[in-house]
Amino acid sequence: MIDAHLHVVPPNIPGVGPLSLVLEQSAEVVALALRAQMLAAGVHTALAMGSWNSAPDDPLGVRRTLEIADGVPGLKAVGVCDPLRGDDLEHLRRAEAELALGRVAALKCYLGYLHYEPAHARYRRYYELAAQFGLPVVFHTGDTYSVKAKVKYAHPLGVDDVAVDHPEVQFVLAHLGNPWTVDAAEVIYKNPNVWADLSGLVVGQEIAPKTEAEADALADIRTRVKCAFRYAERPDKFVFGTDWPLIPFVAYRDFIRGIVPEQHHDAVFEGNARRLFRV
Repeated sequence: MIDAHLHVVPPNIPGVGPLSLVLEQSAEVVALALRAQMLAAGVHTALAMGSWNSAPDDPLGVRRTLEIADGVPGLKAVGVCDPLRGDDLEHLRRAEAELALGRVAALKCYLGYLHYEPAHARYRRYYELAAQFGLPVVFHTGDTYSVKAKVKYAHPLGVDDVAVDHPEVQFVLAHLGNPWTVDAAEVIYKNPNVWADLSGLVVGQEIAPKTEAEADALADIRTRVKCAFRYAERPDKFVFGTDWPLIPFVAYRDFIRGIVPEQHHDAVFEGNARRLFRV
């Protein structure tokens, strides 16, 4: 099984803390915790989002992720696109050099957290780099984890513009644009180069509802995702992800298994991600 979306380092984006105390620990402690989660859930490959606004010599924010990956077989680094430096030629040169090393599996844009639309000119060079190195670009879409974010920039419809303008790049709508899941499904349905990951639809240390309100909220999520999955008519464009450490692997795996039709489990939990990320 492949987890296409998790965190092993604090994202370092405005208004968001470390996500979990475990991510503030040493690389060895993070690696130990992640290995245990992957083993329990049967995950052999995972993609970890990097940190924004890193040092100049770490242009994609992947240095610590790569350090942790030394202790986690199958862990892949996802570099972070920085629109604040999207017209800085030296920064972009360093980013290109990092990608040329072959250690980065995808790029990530923190839409909403950073107040730039996907079609902004300062993202364009990153899309060109993604095309050059054959890498997918993952967008945060939907609800955000910060009151400093501006959700209009995280609406999945904005990705339609770049999907049309950059047909050679594969784009991923993280979190299926939740709560705009049907809007996300329309972008996937219309564009053959747009995918979705199913990470982060529920957060917390357990999923079992304790109240009727919590049970209703979970039922609402299940209904929205099932509707989006049907509407998109592209079961080959959905990939599993957890958003760990915001949710344990096993509980979230079982939650998504209950939503995705069984005949598509092999594709959603492994096959689609294998093609998308070339693992």
